[in-house]
Amino acid sequence: MAKSPMNVPQLVAVDAARAARVLSEVRDARLAGRPARVAPRPVIEESWERMLRSGVDPERGVRAGLLSEEEVRRRREESPLRDVLPVLREGLLSVADVAHHIMVVADEEGRVLWREGCSPVLRKADGLGFELGADWREDVVGTNGVGTPAVVRRPVQVFAAEHFVRSHATWTCAGAPITDPRNGRLLGVVDISGPLETMHPATLAWVDSVAKLAEARLREAHLGALERLRAVAAPVLARLGGRAAVVDGDGWTAAVTGMPYTSRIALPKSPSAGRRLLPGFGPCVMEPLAGGWLLRSVDRAAEPLPSGATRIVLDLTRARRWSVTVTGAAGSWSHELSPRHAELLYLLAVRRGGRSAAGLAEDMFGDSARTVTVRAEMSRVRRYLGGLLEHRPYRFCDTAEVEVLLPGDPRDLLPHSTAPAVAAARTSDSVR
Repeated sequence: MAKSPMNVPQLVAVDAARAARVLSEVRDARLAGRPARVAPRPVIEESWERMLRSGVDPERGVRAGLLSEEEVRRRREESPLRDVLPVLREGLLSVADVAHHIMVVADEEGRVLWREGCSPVLRKADGLGFELGADWREDVVGTNGVGTPAVVRRPVQVFAAEHFVRSHATWTCAGAPITDPRNGRLLGVVDISGPLETMHPATLAWVDSVAKLAEARLREAHLGALERLRAVAAPVLARLGGRAAVVDGDGWTAAVTGMPYTSRIALPKSPSAGRRLLPGFGPCVMEPLAGGWLLRSVDRAAEPLPSGATRIVLDLTRARRWSVTVTGAAGSWSHELSPRHAELLYLLAVRRGGRSAAGLAEDMFGDSARTVTVRAEMSRVRRYLGGLLEHRPYRFCDTAEVEVLLPGDPRDLLPHSTAPAVAAARTSDSVR
């Protein structure tokens, strides 16, 4: 007769120490192939089965190498989770510190990017290898509150010997995945962890609620981005006849003309300018807009591709009012530039062959090691220039005509800038 799974939360609420002993017996019996008094919970048993198939050693956990400090900083800068850290901190940290827990936020690859909370518990976590930059994927360290929720895509609490690796049996954790509302992609996992005695049956619901609040904040940010794209789209669509739509980088619709509204249009995996055949939309020409794409419906047989390359004008003539203007077959749009983005686009415009992240770091800071900042800023630039910028190396796309409008006096070129390459250009006519 099949044994019923153990009700861990209920037993823990009554006697945490007894629950830990029972779970240890269940784990030992399962690993030895013997029947146990009670069955493990299904989510735990399924995880253990994956661990046995993948060859994780239950007696000796494997610790993958930590990410370097620079790589942790780079991933933090590029992770969408950085935008919801205030939500996670507000919802979890105040209680976590009092309850002797820590909050851990890992990216979609299970790498720990943020770790905050009770100082003594942080030191205990160090002993388990639960450190910044550590790899806590399930197939690396076994069943746990970071890796297992990422696999099953739902909140999971792992208590005591439910951890597959024996050295983690003094630990308890509850984690919930956070997904991107635009495309359903896993962004990472938020986890609350602590020593065995700190476990509470309500912890999982608490963590899950805060994770959902973070996803709601991401959804609000997405709606705001669509509103900004709609403002850019309005004058462009007003000049067009026929069917056209403006969508963001994931295909969510900001505005349409000449056709019924549809909430999303499927885009290619790697969108680029040119003629495309899109499901649900048909043959069209894709053109980059600030923060998205213009889709113009065309008759495949009757209408040729628009002639002429996309033109990009970088205007640096007005102090503190720098801008980039993109002109294509359907019209033009402009985007005002921050000081940092004005520097980056100027450097790429005068070096059309492209620059690596290290090269741009040398140009901007005189330090080729500062690639984290460069990559983060280039990621933000690509949000509005999209396919007009290539990478590896960073450069304007080959089909774009790029013009730089410079101030009359070379000494007025980006006067705020301390970038070595810009400072050199102020005293040279070679780049004008």
